[in-house]
Amino acid sequence: MVAETEKGCTQKYIVKNYFYYYLFKFSAALGEEIFYITFLPFTYWNIDHSVSRRMIIVWSIVMYIGQVSKDILKWPRPLSPPVVKLEMRTNAEYGMPSTHAMAATAISFSFFIATMNQYKYPFELGLAAAFVFSTLVCLSRLYTGMHTVLDVIGGALISAVLLVLLYPAWDTIDHLLLTSPFCPLVSIVVPLVLCYNYPKLDYYSPTRGDTTTILGAAAGATVGFWLNNQYAAPAHTGTSAQPGLPLASSAVVFVLARFFTGILVVLLARWLTKSAVLAVLGCRYQFPMGDLQARRRLEVEVPYKFVTYSCVGFTATVLVPLLHQLLGLM
Repeated sequence: MVAETEKGCTQKYIVKNYFYYYLFKFSAALGEEIFYITFLPFTYWNIDHSVSRRMIIVWSIVMYIGQVSKDILKWPRPLSPPVVKLEMRTNAEYGMPSTHAMAATAISFSFFIATMNQYKYPFELGLAAAFVFSTLVCLSRLYTGMHTVLDVIGGALISAVLLVLLYPAWDTIDHLLLTSPFCPLVSIVVPLVLCYNYPKLDYYSPTRGDTTTILGAAAGATVGFWLNNQYAAPAHTGTSAQPGLPLASSAVVFVLARFFTGILVVLLARWLTKSAVLAVLGCRYQFPMGDLQARRRLEVEVPYKFVTYSCVGFTATVLVPLLHQLLGLM
């Protein structure tokens, strides 16, 4: 197989253990958009709204701090060669801290903390599952050559500290997001300000775009949470999918139906919104939709990604549950 180095050269490597190769390639995907756009909505549609809200709040705060830290510290990734890098998209980013490690730690342990008092399952089992999940993602960053040990340890520790600091305020933040009349305004304005004032680099890095994606999705979801609470939308409590209880075949069917219906609608909303926003911005700034360099400009990247993923978050929390209710899947 072949990997590309920083200098654009190709570097050949041989996979000697396919179990580790596919295990860590899969584990690395657990810290990327494909995981966020499936697992976070899944918890909202099938487990518990309150659990999902807390996870999204923690995830967005942790990821913003992690992404900004990268571009402030500017610690390089491992050199290739001698390291063989199995991913190229994130190679333009700096290394410290590992946001994969931060996200995995934040999501797994916030899920564990939020569910341990609501569902009946062994404490040790939940703790072990959170530890294994985060460890696999952390190890995957070493295996794929994207981070040093220090990057991974630093990311996990920063995430753990943020979890400890945020936990006492979870209920207060959640209550304000659901009840404050200023929630929709704050949820949109604050993330936009943060995105437009993201640390500037001498060259293009995907960190600003990724940060805008995360904050946009969280903003749209937060507005959705607020609207659902204002209009007393039915909250899914996960009674049909409690951990530790055998699921009836009918419950499994409903879970899968909610998930696949929801994902199709979310992906459709993302595609339609992205196409519409890029078309508008293309007319405004005079560039074709396929112009990658133009889409990297601040005045284009921030609005197109923020609007697109705000729509994704709003669709997942408001429109999809309404569709589930209409189809009798609640």
